[in-house]
Amino acid sequence: MKLSGAEILMRSLIAEGVETIFGYPGGAIMPAYDALYHYKNKLRHVLVRHEQGAAHAAEGYARIAGKPGVCIATSGPGATNLVTGIADAMMDSVPIVCITGQVAAHLVGTDAFQETDVIGITTPITKWSYQITKPQEVAEIVNKAFNIAKSGRPGPVVIDITKNAQIEQCDFFLGMQSPTTPKRAPINKKLLKQAADLLNNAKRPFILVGHGVQVANAEKEVLELALKGGFPVATTIHGLSSFPSNHPLYVGLLGMHGRYGANVLTNKADVILAIGMRFDDRVTGRVSDYAKDANIIHIDIDEAELGKIIDVLVAIRADAKDALMQLIPLIKKNNHAMWVKEFRHFDDIEYEKVTTKELKSESDKIKMAQVIHLLSDKTKGDAVIVADVGQHQMIAARYYDFQKPRSFITSGGLGTMGYALPASIGAKIANPRREVIAVIGDGSFQMTLQELATIHQEELPIKIMVLNNNFLGMVRQWQQLFFEKRYSFVDLVNPDFVQVAKGFFIDAHRVEKYSELSDALDKMLKALGPYFLEVKVEKEGNVFPMVPSGAACDEIVLE
Repeated sequence: MKLSGAEILMRSLIAEGVETIFGYPGGAIMPAYDALYHYKNKLRHVLVRHEQGAAHAAEGYARIAGKPGVCIATSGPGATNLVTGIADAMMDSVPIVCITGQVAAHLVGTDAFQETDVIGITTPITKWSYQITKPQEVAEIVNKAFNIAKSGRPGPVVIDITKNAQIEQCDFFLGMQSPTTPKRAPINKKLLKQAADLLNNAKRPFILVGHGVQVANAEKEVLELALKGGFPVATTIHGLSSFPSNHPLYVGLLGMHGRYGANVLTNKADVILAIGMRFDDRVTGRVSDYAKDANIIHIDIDEAELGKIIDVLVAIRADAKDALMQLIPLIKKNNHAMWVKEFRHFDDIEYEKVTTKELKSESDKIKMAQVIHLLSDKTKGDAVIVADVGQHQMIAARYYDFQKPRSFITSGGLGTMGYALPASIGAKIANPRREVIAVIGDGSFQMTLQELATIHQEELPIKIMVLNNNFLGMVRQWQQLFFEKRYSFVDLVNPDFVQVAKGFFIDAHRVEKYSELSDALDKMLKALGPYFLEVKVEKEGNVFPMVPSGAACDEIVLE
């Protein structure tokens, strides 16, 4: 049977289990879109309003669905507009497959209309990039791309397909499509035994949970390990929601704006078990003073991360779930109540010096923490929070009590403003049954607000909440604390966000007084369709605790 490369592309995507594609058509990818027209009963296409939105939507989809998200764009600017999302996915280990059109093979290298070197541009920010120039390559390359995207440490891949490869025909049979499951290397038993011995003999053990736990679907195993050994558990920002926020053994968020006790007592621990996290600089602070008294055990599927930043005593290259399932039987039943109590002591200090001030109503002005705290109560910690980047991101991470896995989505490593609105589209499509709430700052919102049109067109009941302080808030906070209040180009003269949302046919409301906040949140949560809520928050509120840049993690300040 002879089929065009474009039709083989669609059949190959279906064979990989793809149900949704986020994209934007154009000249060099038009044959693929023509083929997609004939498969629209099997493949849902979501028309974004900017290709960056397609990449972020694919990321949001992958984070919730636990499988690769797919985005598609044309050549030239279409492909380059994907780059931010591709880099974001690479930094945060998110599996996405990006398909870009390219000029015909005989025109490559001639500076033809809308030609760019997509492979050269994306090779440093992908797990794999490949240019297809013949239809005979399509099925094999698609299969390989999905395997690379989801195997080991997940990440983005790019398939650049020339226009002639989409149009030309070749023989095709179903066996060309069969996906394969890569085999995992066996885990070193001696290293597991060594890790267990360290944990069993520890006086002050500490478990640090990263994004790798969610990737491996190992939340249940982490909970079982913590309960058996009586170990306190903290999470990175991407590890949030991997462990129930209200659990007695949970001691909070690590890092620059994490919990007071979790940061200070990192440097008091005698054994640290780090699972699926990469010791990012936002977590460690000054590396030379990080956990100097601890024997560190590091479990990560990416061998390159083991010992890259922090010297570890036991380095176990493994999938988190596989490793924990074999480690748990080696752990003795234990109780570290007095050690956990130390964390609670610091929590009490933080509550007195930070949390009470953040949640207290001194006037009718609204504080960001009050919004997220009340939202958490009203949703019982059950919603998917998609946070953008900035102060609101840290506040959402600190004050929302996550109760279910895969409930917090944000741009961590790259820190991409404009991420949340398109990512919420992918998240909602991946699981329509869960409430999806995008928490966005006024600066971030203006980077991708055109995706309101996508939300309207797709009739997605996403709740969008913009916390508006008329500032680039996190930059302003740093300028206040470290640049003697020289507020250099951080003031924002914003449009009327409510009217903007209504212009996209989305029901919208603004709240400016704390006394009206509860009713406004109720109205948003009860809305059957998409809903936009602008919350005017205090103009110069800061996020504390904070580990200043260049400080050690235990040099965290409360005000």
